[in-house]
Amino acid sequence: EVQLVESGGGSVQTGGSLRLSCVASGSTWRYCMGWFRQAPGKEREWVARIDTIGLTYYEDSVEGRFTISKDNSKKTSYLQMSSLKHEDTATYYCAAGVGCAWDYWGQGTQVVVSS
Repeated sequence: EVQLVESGGGSVQTGGSLRLSCVASGSTWRYCMGWFRQAPGKEREWVARIDTIGLTYYEDSVEGRFTISKDNSKKTSYLQMSSLKHEDTATYYCAAGVGCAWDYWGQGTQVVVSS
C-alpha cells in the first residue's frame, strides 16, 4: 500500500503562486499521479494528472496556470500553481493509482487565495 503526504498549501494573494508537493511512501514510477481539489460546499473535482510516461492532462480552468510533474527518484509529485484566483481556494488532494485508478489518497493540504 502507498501512503501519500501533501505539503505546500497556505494563503496567497490573487495572482500569486504556490507549489504543492506529494511524497509517496513507495515507488511512484508505476503509478499515475493526480491532484484533486474540494472547495467548501462543493464536490471533489479532478485538477490534473500525469501518467507513467509523463503525459499530462489538466482540467480546463487550470490549463495554462497549473503544471503537474513528478520526480520518481524522490517519489514525489508536484503541482505548480500560478496566477491563482479566488476560485482556486480549496483543499487539494494528491492521488495515485495504476492506470489512473485512484487507489491511494493523501490527507489534503489547504490553499486559500484572497485579494
